[in-house]
Amino acid sequence: MIEISVFLNQEDKISGFRVTGHSGTAPRGSDIVCAGVSSLAQAALLGIGEHLHREVEYSVASGKLWMNLKRDPDDLTEAILQTMLLGMREIEKLKPKAVRIKKVQVT
Repeated sequence: MIEISVFLNQEDKISGFRVTGHSGTAPRGSDIVCAGVSSLAQAALLGIGEHLHREVEYSVASGKLWMNLKRDPDDLTEAILQTMLLGMREIEKLKPKAVRIKKVQVT
């Protein structure tokens, strides 16, 4: 199962996320569910870092991707991260046994 944690600040804006695991719906390297989730997460990370030039902490490894904003979220980071979340929710709807999303309130 792919577990996605979305970290929310006190204003309910996304300050980061963590994606772990594999969906198990197909062999590694040919799993479209993993590829979709991974693409959305990596596109958000790249958009925030390369396009918006925001500072982030992150780690990428097989079956794991973690990112946190170094500063408070703003409207532009929120747009990218909410778009990522919309895409991931659609995948979760289609494959509820392969993807689980939870929101985590952070202080």
